[in-house]
Amino acid sequence: MATLKDIARALDLSITQVSRALNDHSDVNEETRLRVKDAARAMNYHPNVSARKLVSGRSGMVGLVVPQHRSIGQDGIFLEVVAGLSAQFSGRGMHFVLHIMAENEPVLPVYQKLIGKAMLDGFVLIDPLDHDPRVDFLRKAGLAFVVHGRTTEAPDYPYFDIENKRLAGELTSFLAARGHRRIAFLNGISGRSYVTVRERGYLHALSQAGIAPDRRLHLNGDMDEATGLTATVRLFSDGGPRPTGIVCGNVRLARGVYQALEALGLSVPGDVSVVAHDDHLPTLRASAFFPALTVTKAPLRDSWEPLADCLTGAIEGKPLAGLQRIGNYSFIERNSAANIQSR
Repeated sequence: MATLKDIARALDLSITQVSRALNDHSDVNEETRLRVKDAARAMNYHPNVSARKLVSGRSGMVGLVVPQHRSIGQDGIFLEVVAGLSAQFSGRGMHFVLHIMAENEPVLPVYQKLIGKAMLDGFVLIDPLDHDPRVDFLRKAGLAFVVHGRTTEAPDYPYFDIENKRLAGELTSFLAARGHRRIAFLNGISGRSYVTVRERGYLHALSQAGIAPDRRLHLNGDMDEATGLTATVRLFSDGGPRPTGIVCGNVRLARGVYQALEALGLSVPGDVSVVAHDDHLPTLRASAFFPALTVTKAPLRDSWEPLADCLTGAIEGKPLAGLQRIGNYSFIERNSAANIQSR
């Protein structure tokens, strides 16, 4: 395996110049930095983590801890998260470490164990809970982290998020403005911060439209096709509230809704209007639904770069104000919602 000395000899540079180029120091010009990185790749150079930590106090390694579940290898969103974050940190000369917990393993001891080995500079936290205990734990441990979302209304840590309350409200208001009074919301798992915030947006939009909320119309569960199908059957079962419009937390839920409505002999949008939030996953296009699905759209892939930027900045001790970012979303009206005011 090549060493810094080997690269320095091959390029006729000092070991210090090579080290600083690989670590993106500002006193190294762009041409030299690219020459050194190209040579490092060609010579299959990998930094010695222990040596790097002794010199800089950092390992150049960041982690993501996720729980084990049966279908993790087939979970398209999980694979998108891991591939996107790994590519972003790799592009910054950092190593991205994935730690999959054992089933039913308590989460905080896992972080304690990883921190105790002193090999990681920071963590990415995904699927945060309301008042997530990981946040307090890592803050007290003095370790850098970034959250994909916000666990409180006034976070004091780095994060990247989208306006979940506003987008849920916009989808609900869109249906209310078209005469719908029984609007169902298929939301995610209770306790997750984005799920709580989206429920607030849904309820606020109902209030603004003068619609009294019906608890039977707000259903929580996994954000997948099977949940969309079973929830829809439940809504239209004997004695069910039978909504005229359904807001879905993602497109996978919406696909299950479409399948259930077809099986029940109901049409979209003739009998039921359907709208959703779209993470824009490459394997599931809202525009390819029949009829095409009306959505708020915020591609999940747009999260990885700001998350990597914010964690890198936190590790470097940059001011918090620059490490809290909100992404944009767009609203796309298609053919899945009908105006029922004249009915």
